[in-house]
Amino acid sequence: MSRRKFLKGVGVGSSVLGTGILGGPLLPEAEAQAASAKVFGPSAVPIELTINGQRRSLKLEPRVTLLEALRDQLELTGAKRVCDRASCGACTVILNDVAVYSCSVLAIEAQGKNIQTVEGLARGSELHAVQAAFVENDAQQCGFCTSGFVMSVKAFLDKHPNPTPEQVRLGLGGNLCRCGTYAGIRKAVMDAAKALPASRNRSGQGGNPNA
Repeated sequence: MSRRKFLKGVGVGSSVLGTGILGGPLLPEAEAQAASAKVFGPSAVPIELTINGQRRSLKLEPRVTLLEALRDQLELTGAKRVCDRASCGACTVILNDVAVYSCSVLAIEAQGKNIQTVEGLARGSELHAVQAAFVENDAQQCGFCTSGFVMSVKAFLDKHPNPTPEQVRLGLGGNLCRCGTYAGIRKAVMDAAKALPASRNRSGQGGNPNA
């Protein structure tokens, strides 16, 4: 076969593919989905977040994570940027009553949801029971992991008000402490579990008006 005939054959094959499966119109279902899809960005878009009971309006690119929005735009720096890959737990916040890594959640995904950060736990000068238990048990050293642990513990105790030591160990498996203060942290969780009922009775809502 000559080079000319070979190239001519390839051209015919390509044209068939182009006008067939690869080049044909979209199916009606796909066209409908494409038409109804809400496209964000790539430039900054306005969003509204509910953080510690307050609505905050900001403008950011869709790729911005919740952690970046909290720290860089709202100056809520309690959630720490450490691993930035959802493996250490230092950036933990509570999203609709579930502890999440804010470094792995896009800010636009958090719209319409209740976001709780460590800044919203204390009631004025009165620490939340979990925070107070961490202080009493020296459950922190460098402090980088502490706010993430506190938020994970709060979410955990909201669902398990009377935990066993084994439940505590398993429940906090997603948070790491490089200083190794796990014994103090686990003791703090057990103490907080005992203190929370009294705290709820005093405030009517767990000691946190924004929870």
